[in-house]
Amino acid sequence: MNTTKNRWLIALSAIAIHLSIGGAYAYSVYTYPISEQMGWSPTEITIAFTIMMALAGTSAAFFGKFVERSGPRKSAIVAAVLFGLGQAGSGVAIALGSLPLFLLTYGLASGLGLGIGYISPVSTLVKWFPDRRGLATGMAVLGFGSGALITAPIAANLMSTIGISATFYVLGACYFALMLVGASYIAPPKEGWMPASMKRNIASGKKVIKKDLQQLTSNEAVKTKRFWMLWTMMLINTTAGIMMISVASPMAQEVVGLSAAAAATLVGIMGIFNGGGRLGWAAISDYIGRSNVFLIFFVIQTIAFLTLPMITNVIIFQLLILLVVSCYGGGFSNLPAFVGDLFGTKQLGAIHGYLLTTWSLGGILGPMIVSQIRERTDSYIPVFYVFSALILLALLVSIMMKLDIKKSEQETKQRQEQVVS
Repeated sequence: MNTTKNRWLIALSAIAIHLSIGGAYAYSVYTYPISEQMGWSPTEITIAFTIMMALAGTSAAFFGKFVERSGPRKSAIVAAVLFGLGQAGSGVAIALGSLPLFLLTYGLASGLGLGIGYISPVSTLVKWFPDRRGLATGMAVLGFGSGALITAPIAANLMSTIGISATFYVLGACYFALMLVGASYIAPPKEGWMPASMKRNIASGKKVIKKDLQQLTSNEAVKTKRFWMLWTMMLINTTAGIMMISVASPMAQEVVGLSAAAAATLVGIMGIFNGGGRLGWAAISDYIGRSNVFLIFFVIQTIAFLTLPMITNVIIFQLLILLVVSCYGGGFSNLPAFVGDLFGTKQLGAIHGYLLTTWSLGGILGPMIVSQIRERTDSYIPVFYVFSALILLALLVSIMMKLDIKKSEQETKQRQEQVVS
């Protein structure tokens, strides 16, 4: 427990870990080169990515308590070993021509490392930034979202120069080294630690410390209605976002006649809004509150999904899609801070892990819903109405959450007044 560490270097350490595991989102650059060299079908190759994404959320849930018990450093080292070996092992699988080994390395090992690595630094960041929870977690999650932007061009260049197997060896070693560097510095602060500026502001009366609603263990948290309200909000927000990401290009081409080249540009810009939304919405939440940010998410998306079927203007159509994607990214960056607000930091990593099951489930539901509707109706228009109903449900739940938080705060205030009197 070291209070002499620089909290901004702690944040940088978290970003290093998230940048590394975020490279998993560059998976599409491997598909065709592997298919051409190995003769495996794109569908077979994509199974590895599906396994990894499914494990990312579920492993975060299953290993959340391990992260809390072992601490961020040991957890991040375990994540570095699993993710690094998974990536380098993929090169071995390619060299041996073994698809089952590729599924085990890129899918299983990398997926486990991704899930553990995702949650390892988060609870520590929240504790180091009690004054800027949203910004802190937003920086780390932005790193995760940016990992693919850095990895994709590097991987493509390496494959064309040194081959696919060697590319996986090089990237696996780099991921392992970068994650290990991040793990070596990251550590939690002393219990109740606050930055000097926050202490001064509290002493002068400029800032009033807003206490967490409760301090609960993960087992206690999952028994509360607030947990399940937040779980429902995240599931719908994630499902809508992943749905939009999965079909943005063909949807835009079919509905408003966007050209293939323009649709490809839209997909690239979506990555910017996904990453920017993670940092921007998280920073805003420090000033207006996490519950208000989620309310805004669902108001924006309600308007977007109800409006999209009637839009013929290409620019407005794309803008609405980008807003939905920014809300998707913002949901992930606001989640850890919101968990801290609602349930405290006692077992934040474990609770956060449980809530990330929405990531895996949304990753399955989003593409499945849109593909089924498109197949049965031969149109994307009904998709907008289905998701309008889901988002309206999420908006209702977020309003209930806000009212519940307000009620709890008033009850706490009344108890404090009774004690004083």
